[in-house]
Formats: sequence, C-alpha cells, structure tokens
Amino acid sequence: MTLEPRKRPKVVTGNTYRMVTGCGNLYITVNRDDTGLLEVFAHLGKTGQCGAAQIECACRILSVGLRSGIDPQVFIKQLSGIRCPSPGLDEGETVLSCADAIATALKREME
Repeated sequence: MTLEPRKRPKVVTGNTYRMVTGCGNLYITVNRDDTGLLEVFAHLGKTGQCGAAQIECACRILSVGLRSGIDPQVFIKQLSGIRCPSPGLDEGETVLSCADAIATALKREME
C-alpha cells in the first residue's frame, strides 16, 4: 500500500496559536480542508537559528503525513512530552519543547 498526499486546495481555513516555549514565542498554524487537518506551519519568534530549521522540517513532515491521511493522534502521541533543557510556561501550562507545543496545538484543533 502506498500513501499519496492529497492536493492542497487554493483556499483553506485554520487557526494560529501562540505558545510560549523555552526558545521564545512559537506561532503554530494548523490548516484544514473539507477532509480534515491538512497542514502545519510554525514560526519561532527568534529566526535564523538551527531550531527554526528543525521546526520547519517537522512541520513539512507533519503536513505530508496529514495530507496522506495519517490520523493526527499518531503525531500528537509522538510529539507530546518531548522535553528540551528549557521548558516554557504558557498561561500556567508547562510547554516542554517546541515539539510538545506543536502537539498541544494539534490537540486543540482536534477538540
């Protein structure tokens, strides 16, 4: 069996979440189409760092997976709880890493 990503429509809808991480503010946009979650973009407030490249890589892989029909819960399970040396505190909630923040944004989109 081969998974193929569905085509991206010209117009999609989504939400952007600001999450406070140990690396700074992370802005996570989760877009959807008529089928469900479609793609994830994230931008770290402090650009040009290696972390920003890693976040872009993770979002590209997440987006291909979502467009290929992989259940978002698979990604949430894999990303939740990943820890980095400097966690953040976002409105009383501990954000363990940028990956953990992306999982939280996906969870919120699924609710």
